Amino acid sequence: MSQSNNIFPNQEELVTSSDKENLLSHKGLVIWMTGYSGSGKTTLAYELERRLHDEGILTKVLDGDVLRQGMNKGLGFSMEDRTENIRRTAELAKQLASCGVVVICSLITPTNELRRLAENIIGEQHFILYHISTPLEVCEKRDVKGHYAKARTGEIKEFTGVSNPFEMPTNAIYSIDTSELSIDESVTYLFDDIFQLLAI
Repeated sequence: MSQSNNIFPNQEELVTSSDKENLLSHKGLVIWMTGYSGSGKTTLAYELERRLHDEGILTKVLDGDVLRQGMNKGLGFSMEDRTENIRRTAELAKQLASCGVVVICSLITPTNELRRLAENIIGEQHFILYHISTPLEVCEKRDVKGHYAKARTGEIKEFTGVSNPFEMPTNAIYSIDTSELSIDESVTYLFDDIFQLLAI
């Protein structure tokens, strides 16, 4: 069978990222939240999405737990699987941001190497890292999913903060401790930082 002469694998984009951002009247951006399980990442992600949506900003939350039920299903918590989990998520976030979407990623992302991987894929100009720095003891007391208790008994292996380490971020621009700030205060802090970055 002869190859079609109508297929152009390196076709230039006819609609650029700038065209799409202009259509939405705001820039695309990836807000990446790192922190312990129970630190408040997911709650802040969805509350921030609501605030941005109310201002006419197109958003998408990529939550680690949700992604592991679909796109990242089957990945465990070994370093190899964690790396693949972050790689896939970052690639998706990059594609969405290139369409002008503000992507809010909520993933533990426990090491600086993984955080740099996400930043390198997405691109420094579109990547903002927030450390949700709620202390481990507070997260464990919340234990909303029961994971810490299971990790302490060995029922859950390779759990960040118990059997696996969490490295303090070296490239986080911002830090929020939800044990010191209310959800509303935390979201206002996030919103005020981010909204000014979206202007074209």
